[in-house]
Amino acid sequence: MYSFFRASIFSAALFITAVSVYSQVPTPTPVDPEVVFTEEIKVNVSAFDKYGDFVPGVEAEDLVIVEDGRLHQANSVRRIPANVLIVLDTGGELRQVKNISQTRDTAKELIRKLEDDTRIATIEYHDKARVITEWTASRKKLLDDLDKKLYFGRRSIFSDALELAASVLESTELENRHLVLISDGTDSLWSDERREKALRELLKSNISVHVISYTRMEKAEIASKARGVNKPKNEKALPQEVIDTLPNGVRDVANTPRSVSVTTDRKFIKTMQERKQALEKGEQFLLGITESTSGLFILPDDKEEMIEKAHLIARAIDSNYVVTYTPKRALSESEPGETRFIEVSSKKPGLFVLARRKLAVGNKPVQ
Repeated sequence: MYSFFRASIFSAALFITAVSVYSQVPTPTPVDPEVVFTEEIKVNVSAFDKYGDFVPGVEAEDLVIVEDGRLHQANSVRRIPANVLIVLDTGGELRQVKNISQTRDTAKELIRKLEDDTRIATIEYHDKARVITEWTASRKKLLDDLDKKLYFGRRSIFSDALELAASVLESTELENRHLVLISDGTDSLWSDERREKALRELLKSNISVHVISYTRMEKAEIASKARGVNKPKNEKALPQEVIDTLPNGVRDVANTPRSVSVTTDRKFIKTMQERKQALEKGEQFLLGITESTSGLFILPDDKEEMIEKAHLIARAIDSNYVVTYTPKRALSESEPGETRFIEVSSKKPGLFVLARRKLAVGNKPVQ
């Protein structure tokens, strides 16, 4: 019994000691696994041969990327279907050439020329900006909506359209994104601040902006009016069949087109001059936004050319690859308001690429 009692005490002592020792061992602090942040920048790159045709099979080794003068190597080159947002300008109180039918027909031609797997959405703007068709690959729906849902407005609120376009594009996780503006770039409520803000939103992401502009046609139409001169019309006072019956001399006078007229309405002249200045300013903005986002800028001379040249934008979009690379200077090191300049070129014989853009990477300080 004594042996059993001693054994029990010994066992209890061992248990107490073991508990004591265990309680004195510090609980190890959990160690988080090392977290590595990998930054990648995406760039849309159009690849052509010397004939302007799409080049398949482009690889990372075929490209040279320069960011702010520093060489980079592409991480990946992917060919994926495009996502295209078309913005139609259907307003403007002082328009001369621009009209809803021309804008609609140009958009339709672009839609028909894009590849069948391209997803497309449309926006119109006049007194306000609104979505006409959500993202879809259905050509029938897109064309039907353009026929049935477009409206004309007296004003042209371009800044609203840019803000809505940026919102629509950023609300999706789609890649290979493109914005096409069919517009004269003017704004009934012009604001440089709003335009800069909308532009910066577009520059934050890999969105290419293409433009089919009315500005050259509009400026040609009002050039003489801004000088107080109305262009002569090739109209005759009498129908030709009546003129042919007139005596010699009288017939010659009747065949002469009407002469130019001069207006002394200073208010009208000033309005036309302001319109001309707005068109010039709008053209520069549209050109700048395409140059900053690796897009195409189409400046047709007439309505026929406007529709014909839509296929050039479709070709550029359909020739796109999405290229990624890791910046050598981390994005987290960017200064407030910083913009980086990116250019992609080809080192493969016979391959030509279109990729030159600005990328807004630093958040601007709050004013």
